[in-house]
Amino acid sequence: MSENKTQVFAFDRINFILLAIGMAIVIAGFILMSGSGSNETQFNAAIFDARHIKVAPLVCLAGYLFIIYAIIRRPKTAATKD
Repeated sequence: MSENKTQVFAFDRINFILLAIGMAIVIAGFILMSGSGSNETQFNAAIFDARHIKVAPLVCLAGYLFIIYAIIRRPKTAATKD
């Protein structure tokens, strides 16, 4: 006489996939931000180009927003029969 109760988790498979995609986007943004810097004897002006200053932070922001969506997304629940 035990009831068959199914557990409902906060995240489903799609949420985890979206989280992984968001993390990959953030990592890509950090890779775009990296590069050779200046040292004591030589100044490298390439650290101020558009890729480092504009594109990479926007890619990181997009990744973080994607992660927030993946966390907030509510999984679809299957219709239960009574």
